[in-house]
Amino acid sequence: MKKIGISLLTAFVGGAVAIGGYKVFENKQMNKMSFEEQQKVFYANNPGAEVMASTGNPDFTQAAAAVSPGVVHIKVTMTARGSQRGGGGSGSPFDMFEEFFGMPQQRRAEPRQAQASGSGVLISQDGYIVTNNHVVEDADKIEVQLTDKRTFEAKVIGRDPDFDLALLKVSGSNLPFVRFGNSDNVQIGEWVLAVGYPLSLQSTVTAGIVSAKGRQIGILGEQNQRAPYGYGQSQEPIVNTAIESFIQTDAVINKGNSGGALVNARGELIGINAAIASPTGVYAGYGFAIPVNLVKKIMDDFKEFGAVQRGYIGVTFNEINEAVRKEYNIDDVNGLFVQDVVKDGAAASAGLKKGDVITKIEGNVIYSSSDLQERVARLRPGDKVKIAYKREGKEREATITLKAQEAKKTAAEEANSKSATEIFNKLGASFTPASDAQKKKFGVSSGVVITQVHRGGMFEYFGVEKGLIVTHVNGKPVNNVDEVESALGSTKRNIVRIKGTSEEGTVEFNFPIEY
Repeated sequence: MKKIGISLLTAFVGGAVAIGGYKVFENKQMNKMSFEEQQKVFYANNPGAEVMASTGNPDFTQAAAAVSPGVVHIKVTMTARGSQRGGGGSGSPFDMFEEFFGMPQQRRAEPRQAQASGSGVLISQDGYIVTNNHVVEDADKIEVQLTDKRTFEAKVIGRDPDFDLALLKVSGSNLPFVRFGNSDNVQIGEWVLAVGYPLSLQSTVTAGIVSAKGRQIGILGEQNQRAPYGYGQSQEPIVNTAIESFIQTDAVINKGNSGGALVNARGELIGINAAIASPTGVYAGYGFAIPVNLVKKIMDDFKEFGAVQRGYIGVTFNEINEAVRKEYNIDDVNGLFVQDVVKDGAAASAGLKKGDVITKIEGNVIYSSSDLQERVARLRPGDKVKIAYKREGKEREATITLKAQEAKKTAAEEANSKSATEIFNKLGASFTPASDAQKKKFGVSSGVVITQVHRGGMFEYFGVEKGLIVTHVNGKPVNNVDEVESALGSTKRNIVRIKGTSEEGTVEFNFPIEY
């Protein structure tokens, strides 16, 4: 009997060790997965979490119950130093930012503290949140509140005005999140729900239908034009790098819905609400959401690299319309007329020339510029894309290897309190863990690589460049973003001490942090 007891105990201990080892392995594997892959693992292990689409008369109770806990209220505190956007406005029916999503409509010349709010969507159990860039771009402090009233302080992992998207992170575990859907499968006329925090109300759900896809409304492009690949000379074509391919819906959204969820009847996230068409700043018929298939790629980029990894075709073009057809004697009704090709760009390398007409991408007919831009925006430099084009009436095909653009600066603005998260935001940088090869090369045992230096932060002010490996913060070794934030919690005398290494040797910085 004693031997049996010993055998059972041995088996129990061995099983526990095996399970513990598996859990460690599983956690490491999860950290390497994209957000979508992590969600698939969760739902494979929890089949009861599936939400069935309603049939017959619309009934969204299951979808609303499943989604609402994962949509959060974002409250930001900022320092307003006077408006640079002008007070009168353009009178455009497409109101966003200040007029739509609760940002202050007037700013005094003297610095002052101001508050604003928006919405966000949890996309992972460990606290990653997607929202709009314009919700957090001026934030000194970001507070996130869940439907169960739990409150967290958030840090900016990455943001980009060209996509009007941002990724935030809060410290938490087993948090509710919203399941990704497939925006390519969204159909015009399909029932959808908008979930968010409009007009400073608590979690609110509204319903409508999809009324259009691939909609461009011109709210991003006017503000974000630049030359591709860093070219600024007049001989190079200037392209609009902003991406607009909105899902248009008549689900009611208002100020504060920005960054909230657009979901289908199964409770799957198909878009992030971003704007409304309104002559007054309140709902007047149509809302616009960023497709989730684009959102997924941008969020993975933010998490892995701290900035969007964009591949460019390297052309400027016009959508084909009657005027373009007559001017250039084109027979095609659909497609994009190539106005110019960037020298040494991806399209030039693939043989495209000025005057070609791009007709298809990956076998799909191009009806508008958004059909090409959104598809390409889901890819990274080095990825290949197949296009069809016409030259002198003959159909041709080309496989284009996308090229990178010079990295753009994003921003997580300086903070005004002593919390570690706010100091993190004030430093103004994005980090990724240094690889074993990088550590070995520089002879260090710890380190995070600066992947982006944000505009207006302390790193930019003191000339700290991306690529530097930060090995210690306030004397503590750091290997990931969470360890950087934890080390910032030990800041003393308002001085942040940074130690790093690069090709030029070891460097140390002492940053004064004002409160």
